[in-house]
Amino acid sequence: MRKSHPVRRAVLAGAATVSGIVLLLSMKPASDPGAAAAAGGTAPPVAAQSPQGGRGGGAAGTVVGDAVRTQYGPVQVRITVSGGRITRAEAVQAPRGGQSDRINADAVPRLNRSAVAAGSAAIDTVSGATYTSAGYRRSLQSALDRAGV
Repeated sequence: MRKSHPVRRAVLAGAATVSGIVLLLSMKPASDPGAAAAAGGTAPPVAAQSPQGGRGGGAAGTVVGDAVRTQYGPVQVRITVSGGRITRAEAVQAPRGGQSDRINADAVPRLNRSAVAAGSAAIDTVSGATYTSAGYRRSLQSALDRAGV
């Protein structure tokens, strides 16, 4: 076969195209929770009720964390603290619309239970809700910081 044979060119062009597509599909998206934070993705702090009793182990009250922007929408957590422990956690904002509704219907209650059980922001990511989980942890940590827990 000659070097400039049309079939050879077509085979090489096809192989190059397939290789390029495979490389593009294997790349991770540029937008992730860490990149959003680096770009100033956290919304301004939301007014929160300060826990009664000030900082320390005897803190009690309700505290709202920062609204954290994610790729799919904001996440904001409110916690209730009694005796220096989280007694209730709930997401007051979570991504909405389309598939986010279905994903977060399962993920948010699991994150709420995990926050109460762990008593800290060291909770596991919910599979399929990576961005929501990361935003939840960051908002939860800001609420814990405000509560002095």
